[in-house]
Amino acid sequence: MTQRTPSVHPLSADQLYHACRAEDFPFASTAELPPGPEVIGQERAEDAIRFGIGMRRKGYNLYVVGAAGMGRRALVHRYLEEAASRRPVPPDWCYVNCFDDETAPRALRLPAGRGVELRDGMERMMDDLGTALHAAFESEEYQQRKQVVQEQAREREETALQELQERARKESIAVMRTPTGFAFAPLKDGEVLSPKDFHAIPEAEQQHMQASVQQFQEELQRILRQLPKRMRELREELRKLNREVAEYAMNDVVGQLTERFHDVPDVVEWIETARDDLTTQIESAFLDTGEGGDGQPPVKLSDLLDDRRYGVNVLVDHAGATGAPIVYEDNPHYQGLVGEVEQIAQMGTLVTDFNLIKSGALHRANGGFLVVEARKLLLQSFAWEGLKRAMSAGEIRIESAGKALGLMSTVSLEPQAIPLDVKVILVGEPELYYLLQAYDPDFAELFKVTADFDDRVVRNADNSLRFAALLAALARREDTLPLDAASVCRIIEHSARLAGDAERLSTHLQPITDLLREADYFAREAESDLIRAPHVQRAIDAWTRRSDRLKERIHEEILRGTIRVETDGEAVGQINGLAVLQVGAYAFGKPSRITARVRIGKGDVIDIEREVALGGPLHSKGMLILSGYLGARYAVEQPLSLSASIVFEQSYGGVDGDSASSTELYALLSAIAGVPIRQRYAVTGSVDQHGRVQPIGGVNEKIEGFFDICSARGLTGEQGVLIPEANVKHLMLRPDVVDAVRNGRFRVFAVDHVDRGIEILTGMTAGEAEDDGTFPEGSFNRLVTDRLARFTERRRAFLRHADGEDRHA
Repeated sequence: MTQRTPSVHPLSADQLYHACRAEDFPFASTAELPPGPEVIGQERAEDAIRFGIGMRRKGYNLYVVGAAGMGRRALVHRYLEEAASRRPVPPDWCYVNCFDDETAPRALRLPAGRGVELRDGMERMMDDLGTALHAAFESEEYQQRKQVVQEQAREREETALQELQERARKESIAVMRTPTGFAFAPLKDGEVLSPKDFHAIPEAEQQHMQASVQQFQEELQRILRQLPKRMRELREELRKLNREVAEYAMNDVVGQLTERFHDVPDVVEWIETARDDLTTQIESAFLDTGEGGDGQPPVKLSDLLDDRRYGVNVLVDHAGATGAPIVYEDNPHYQGLVGEVEQIAQMGTLVTDFNLIKSGALHRANGGFLVVEARKLLLQSFAWEGLKRAMSAGEIRIESAGKALGLMSTVSLEPQAIPLDVKVILVGEPELYYLLQAYDPDFAELFKVTADFDDRVVRNADNSLRFAALLAALARREDTLPLDAASVCRIIEHSARLAGDAERLSTHLQPITDLLREADYFAREAESDLIRAPHVQRAIDAWTRRSDRLKERIHEEILRGTIRVETDGEAVGQINGLAVLQVGAYAFGKPSRITARVRIGKGDVIDIEREVALGGPLHSKGMLILSGYLGARYAVEQPLSLSASIVFEQSYGGVDGDSASSTELYALLSAIAGVPIRQRYAVTGSVDQHGRVQPIGGVNEKIEGFFDICSARGLTGEQGVLIPEANVKHLMLRPDVVDAVRNGRFRVFAVDHVDRGIEILTGMTAGEAEDDGTFPEGSFNRLVTDRLARFTERRRAFLRHADGEDRHA
């Protein structure tokens, strides 16, 4: 076995952490900086937002794509405020009674601020009308004219009866009033005959009197049949009188209000319609209830001057506004968007009218901008469909969700639809955007503009200074202490760690803002006048301490030997792999033992995780790539007579991702060659079919996870981690790891090919293939090919022996 010094050297401490230098900043504290914008590096998104807001064509609504905490709403709000200030104030909208069909309230459009003026004007008009009408109908002139009309009607009735009485008297017949009506009786010498006297007169005279009575009864019936007609004539005359008096009393009061709204024809027309309706009500309300009346008490004038019937429901009021509205709807349920018709309980039933119509967010944002969180919108039943329907139709129609979807048909109000002119801005995660694009055909038609927020920005001098200005703005907004230059540097370094890249800065502002608040807490606790780097570090450490209970529990079980992870010695077919676990916002590395066993077989590499349905598709893909590399590198000219099994030991949950494929390959090659792997190393990295080691995620957490175990057991200076060379630019390791590397107590290697990793893990030369495809004697790869060749020969011999036995049988 040939031993040699590996050709790959450990990374230096400077390569493990890209530090920010306070002396590069032209300030001592952020108090010296003007506040900058609260987002950086979003030029693409800003261009899209400007375009989407400025484009007034139908369908050019805006979807802002980005994770929460990236300053999406702050940036959108800044551009919306600029645009809204340049746009005119939209009109007010009111709902009023439609007197022809009270189930279909009418929508009135008024100049901004005049909706309340109309409502208050109608209230004052009704009060003034009450006074004027009371005065008019209680005046002596009205009472006299009314009395004249009634007396004339009574005189006509009395005249007809008197004429009948006179003619009857001439025929010796008396007409008498009784409690049950009129009665006829015979007369003699001006006196009514008693029944005895009547029977005493001659028979012929009796018959004549009876015939006369019959005749007069018929005439009386004709007169009485004329009474309803005369009553109707009386009531009609009274109606004309009441209309004349009412119009005279109302003309001046109503005219004052119509004059105030002469520039709004629809309002003037409705006020006149309301006046006509009130006049019609008054015509009947003040009919006399005396003789010829219906016997019922008159309707009270206060009942007629009903604020609910003649009121104005101001749906949207823009009084005092200086531009287009900007509405943020945090609870975008269906009724909250399109409005609703409320109901009240009266006498055990639910009733409603136009006064109970309530506006939705679309009404309030009409003529301006509506901002809605996509996730909240989609979580509400029918809200997304309701919003799309309003946007497509260009109008807001208030109706229940059940009726809009055809699920129910109840008699209720159907308010007149209001034209819709609004720019809708949806703010949501990328996943929701792609799902809507894929599965909702209306989405692309309604939201043609996408503002895609980048989750990171290049880390350079200019952006670092912009980041400092951002911190200055956040400090002012959050009312924290100013930051000195060193603390700014520490936060910039932490932002790079959050981005998972030493050459990038995270644009997620929420964790940065939280860190600023917490550092301010520790600075004030220390009675400091500035937030300094130790305060920032203490805040980072405190957050980690609050979050790492599960990590400590796992590491504790490793150190106690419950979970077996070796950090010294050597073993064939065994290696330390690295995984990342995520608990909420906290991620940490967890070492895992990976083992491989080989035997003669048909070329199968068994992934035990996949066989028991614990391996995800990406992990299975990595295993297939591993198998492809194995066959192409070592068994091109001969069958791969190998059967192997690979497993994550003591793994009781799902495994996915291909970041351990190079690690699994090292274990498999060690098992084939019979060469032990140094257990002081842990490995991460995926592999392609050519043996190139490819970058993976979570490299910092993985290194730190293995370092913590080694540190707890005692650093020897020989322990270390192998990572893909492409991941070096992502390194932003903890200070204690960097210090250990600087002092030679821990090592980090970057490899670009499996051969380089084998040399570090085994101490052997990997060996390059000769022109004839063979590897040098004593190299690791030669041991692999020799072992595989022996497997092939033995399998052939076994097959020949088995074939001979079959023929002999």
